[in-house]
Amino acid sequence: MILTDIFSMILRLAELAFAAIVAGINGEYLHAVRHADSWAQGRFIYTEVVAGIAIFLSIIWLIPFAGSFVHWPVDIIISICWFVAFGLLVNALNGSCGYVFDWDNISFNRNNQCGKWKAVEAFAFLSAICWLVSAIVGIIWVRDRESRVYRRRWRSSRV
Repeated sequence: MILTDIFSMILRLAELAFAAIVAGINGEYLHAVRHADSWAQGRFIYTEVVAGIAIFLSIIWLIPFAGSFVHWPVDIIISICWFVAFGLLVNALNGSCGYVFDWDNISFNRNNQCGKWKAVEAFAFLSAICWLVSAIVGIIWVRDRESRVYRRRWRSSRV
């Protein structure tokens, strides 16, 4: 039981770190284009909102208690939102910075715009995977707990 708690905390920390990286780089871009038409920046605004929600939920659920595993439906929804954000970012770049999963030139340098967008893509994808794994761990924990309660109830029955 303690291993699942530790694994869950590691996943939540990774989710928090990845969302913070995406929010930081994406927020810097949104600040630079703040006078542009907001409709044209919709995909980046969506990514920023998903990152903000992910930061909030990962901080709230970082607190270790058994109830944190029952939030797996929300983990799946956030994972889907991250996959959508990843797809929108890939569509925005449209191959202008190279192959989607070629993350060799990931950079946080101000002068390397392609490297920053590759970092946003990479961490959005990794965040989606972490949220999905967190949901799977939650499903396994809930099913294991329900089966134990069911077995205990069945054995103690007087029928």
